[in-house]
Amino acid sequence: MIWLLALVSCFGKIAARSPNFSNFFEFLQILKLLLHLVCVCVFSKGLICAEEPFRHNDRVIGGSDAEPNTWKTQVSLQFDSSGNRYFSHICGGSVISSFYIMTAAHCILSTDASHYQVVVGEYNLAEYEGSEEFISVKRIIVHPDWNGDLGNGNDIAILRLATPIYANGYVEIANLPYPDQMLPHGFTCYITGWGSMDHFGNSPDKLQQAPINIVEHAVCSKPEWWGSLALKTMVCAGGDGIISGCHGDSGGPLHCFSDDVWRVHGVVSYGPAGMCNQVSKPTVFTRVSSFIYWMYSVMNEN
Repeated sequence: MIWLLALVSCFGKIAARSPNFSNFFEFLQILKLLLHLVCVCVFSKGLICAEEPFRHNDRVIGGSDAEPNTWKTQVSLQFDSSGNRYFSHICGGSVISSFYIMTAAHCILSTDASHYQVVVGEYNLAEYEGSEEFISVKRIIVHPDWNGDLGNGNDIAILRLATPIYANGYVEIANLPYPDQMLPHGFTCYITGWGSMDHFGNSPDKLQQAPINIVEHAVCSKPEWWGSLALKTMVCAGGDGIISGCHGDSGGPLHCFSDDVWRVHGVVSYGPAGMCNQVSKPTVFTRVSSFIYWMYSVMNEN
C-alpha cells in the first residue's frame, strides 16, 4: 500500500490514460521515475536512501484552493514516461521569459527534452478550461554544479521552450529578485502547487496556495533545524508544523511581495520525509537571487 500511494502521489494526474504496464519498457521508465522522486541520497552528508532524510517536495500542506488566474507565473511541468505523448504532472515551475521556464534540477528525469511539456495558464488539472497552452520543451539546461545531492545545492534548471508563450491574459513573466537579495526573518510569502494535500497522497485538481514565513539562515542552519544542509544559496520557509510544501510542488515558486511587486524568490527543493509539516524542519527552496547571473547568461546564450 505504501508503494501504491507513493506511485499515485509521484505520478500526479495522468493526462490522457493510465500507463500501459504490459509494455515492459514503460514499466521500467515508471519505476525509474518512482525511485527518483521518492528516494533521495545525500552521500556526502553521511545519509542513505533507506533513512529518507528528506524528500523532493510535491504537495502544499495546510493550503487552500487558489483563485483562478491568480498565480499567472506558475506552470505545470509534465513528463511522458513512455514516449507515446501521454504526459503527467511531476513538478511545478515559473515563467521567466516568453521562451524560458525555471524549475528544480531534480525534476529533470531525462535529458531527452521530447519527454517533457510545459502547461502554462493551468489551474485545474482535471479539466480543459481554455486558458492553457501546452508547449514542448526544446532544450534542458541544468546548473553545471548540480550533482544530484540536494545538500550541495544548485538545484535549479532552465527549460527552453520550442515555441514562445502566447500572451493570452492567463500567463505572466515572473519578476525576479535582485542579485543576492535576501528577505528578513518572518517575512510572509506564498507557496503554490498541485501536489498531494495530506500524508495519504490525496492530490488536488485545483492549484493550491498557502502563506509561509521566511526562516533566516542563522536559524535554519542550527543543528536542531536543518544544520549544515541549509546553505546560504537556499531559502528556508515554514517550520511551524502547520504549513509546508511536500512531495509534486518541486520546482515550483516561492512568491514574495517585495519592492511593490510579486517576485519569485525561491524554487521548491526539499523538505522532511514522512510528515512534511514538521516543527523546525521548514521547506527549503533554491534561492533565486543566488543564480540570477547564471540564469541570464543561459537565456542570452540559448
